[in-house]
Amino acid sequence: MSSEPHSNRVTAKRLTGYFWPHRGGMLVAIAAFLLASATEPLIPRLLQIALDEGFLAKPSFPLWAVPVALIGLFLLRGVFSFVGTFTLNRSTSRAVLGLRKDLAGAILRADAGVFTTVTPGTAVTKIVNDPQNIASQLGGAMITLLRDGTTAIALLAYLFWQNWQLTLLSMVTVPILSVGVRKVHRRVQKVGGLAYEAQLRLVNVVDDLARAWRVIRTFDAGHFERGRFEREANEVQRMTMKSVAAAAMMTPVSQIAASFGVASIVTLALYQAQTGNGSVGSFAGYVAALLLLVSKTRHLTDVSQPIIGALIVARATFELLDAPTEPDRGERTLERARGEIVFDQVSVAYPGAERPALDGLSLRIEPAQTVALVGSSGAGKTTVVNTLLGFAAPDQGHLTLDGIELAELRKADLRRQFAVVSQDIVLFDASIADNVVYAQPRDLARVETCLRAAALWDHVASLPEGVESSIGVNGSKLSGGQRQRLAIARALYKDAPIWILDEATSALDTESERAIQQALDQWHGRKTMVVIAHRLSTIRGADAICVMENGRVVEAGRHEELLARDGRYAAMVRAQTADSGGGSTFKEN
Repeated sequence: MSSEPHSNRVTAKRLTGYFWPHRGGMLVAIAAFLLASATEPLIPRLLQIALDEGFLAKPSFPLWAVPVALIGLFLLRGVFSFVGTFTLNRSTSRAVLGLRKDLAGAILRADAGVFTTVTPGTAVTKIVNDPQNIASQLGGAMITLLRDGTTAIALLAYLFWQNWQLTLLSMVTVPILSVGVRKVHRRVQKVGGLAYEAQLRLVNVVDDLARAWRVIRTFDAGHFERGRFEREANEVQRMTMKSVAAAAMMTPVSQIAASFGVASIVTLALYQAQTGNGSVGSFAGYVAALLLLVSKTRHLTDVSQPIIGALIVARATFELLDAPTEPDRGERTLERARGEIVFDQVSVAYPGAERPALDGLSLRIEPAQTVALVGSSGAGKTTVVNTLLGFAAPDQGHLTLDGIELAELRKADLRRQFAVVSQDIVLFDASIADNVVYAQPRDLARVETCLRAAALWDHVASLPEGVESSIGVNGSKLSGGQRQRLAIARALYKDAPIWILDEATSALDTESERAIQQALDQWHGRKTMVVIAHRLSTIRGADAICVMENGRVVEAGRHEELLARDGRYAAMVRAQTADSGGGSTFKEN
């Protein structure tokens, strides 16, 4: 636990960096709370005057002045408290906005390996919920510190002015209180961290329930998933109660320590009154101020728990900010590639893998050439795509685009050359037009052209809102084939010089596939195309078909040439033709 104070200081310093630009509003809030606190000692002072003079036959003030003074004091305190609370929360909300922007930027820049541990649910929690939780807890703690802390200081000054001997006596409780508070803090820190980790695990389970509901119901796994959820939910509840119990210890510890001081003070005050050293009014005013101070002190001891909780959440949030970013060491730019791709003895090995995904791969793709990649699962086809897009880097060999090493190109310039459609379709919770245009200038005429080419226009035209119709989260309002056709329309709209079609028509029926194939055929000889597909109708007309095995190309040629060789490709065709009952497809991953 010795490193926790240092860790908390580092985390607090980083958090300060988000609040510091909004210090002007915080200074206004501090000033407002100070003014509100300045009215607090006037209440026991007013009580003392009322008791000492109000019961005399001829008091020095009119009776109506008492309610006017009291109402005025509370009105002033209310106005200053409102101004302080509002300006402080406005400043913290702006700090939350800054933190969220940085977290979103961290996700957008994160290295591909980060997404193996950061699930969508975790990302949502860290970017949307955690900054608000941090601000809420710290904002509430700051309001308590400013409102009750400044009031406590004002009351303490009043008590010293009234009777410094009694007030000095109350200081004997400070060492007792500090020991108890320190032990409680350590317990809250430990249990709070465990509770946050348990909550993140529960978030991931809920993310699975919402994302994989079709799979869950298909496997009739509702009972299994309910059990998994309940286990994590019970753990969160158990850790939360431990955290609450640890934090709840703060109040009795502080009250027990304060009781010693109060008992001593009251005893000494009574002794002074009996010896003629104090009036009833001064004693009543002093005790009223003391009780107010004890009340404020109790609130101040409760403030440590949200501060510790905010630091725990902030430390976990900063882990995302500190996640490794995607390396982009390239400095060369490229407006529009011709489309010449050359793999020269390229090897790629993933961390922890027993063998390289690409093992000395040599492959040349000429501009405007259509090349199909086929092979069994694990042959290296997906790694070819990942390497072309810069998501995986060659460990050996050379990979060039138009004669330029991919490592020398800026990632943005590299990826601008590619339009990718894969079997793993990702769509956005927006309109059909927004998904087609995606991050490019909007041209509704082009949108319609692309939707027609993707054989989706008839469906879109039948919708009440047409291209402005919402498709739901990840296209949940569309069928599987419609989602894939929309992804193809998006690739068509981008009009990149190189297209990668990774099982792009796998979810389509034969008629839709034929329509899309006709649309793609018009680009044959005009775009460089890398096609990964299991349907013969998709790859039959390719300029070259490359059979991959163990990260290498073991056979290459046109469809007819490979069949004539009677090698691996011909064997795959025969096997898949037999499996499909004489049809024209063969399956491979």
